[in-house]
Amino acid sequence: MKHKSTVAALFALVLFSLPLTVSAQQTDRSEMLLRDLAQADAKEADRLEKEIRLEWSKSGSAAVDLLLKRGRDALEINDVKTAIEHFTALTDHAPAFAEGWHGLALAYYQADRLGLTADALEHTLALNPQHFGALRGLGALFDQLGKPALAYDAYSRVLEIRPHDPDVEAAMKRLETQVRGTEL
Repeated sequence: MKHKSTVAALFALVLFSLPLTVSAQQTDRSEMLLRDLAQADAKEADRLEKEIRLEWSKSGSAAVDLLLKRGRDALEINDVKTAIEHFTALTDHAPAFAEGWHGLALAYYQADRLGLTADALEHTLALNPQHFGALRGLGALFDQLGKPALAYDAYSRVLEIRPHDPDVEAAMKRLETQVRGTEL
């Protein structure tokens, strides 16, 4: 039994030590989809967002993709502890993969670990400044922390990238009087 766990650990080490590569073609496709998203109507925006998220979820490594799936699956069933474990392993072994950091941010947020949420969102945005999901999360975090101007700015950036986001539009409308005041 001891040998099986040693072999499994060695196998994981070899898999995760392989370089994480995202092809230029994937990056070009994401950029094209983001350009289309900025010009899309509401219905088309939903479709494009799904395509973009799919592109961003491709790490180039089957092992990393598996950890991402396991982390997301754990979040779906509210097994936050397991999700954090999977996403932490993912970010340890593939620190340049933005989706791993975004998943970790979502898990930390569900665990009400706001400082760690902010750190994971910062990593996500450092790797992918166009990550509208991370910007949306940053807006929600600032909103929860009572920082309406910062929340408003984050939400504004979301709408620059992904117009027609009804949740973000509603949050901005709610925050607008706090940030801009009322007109006389």
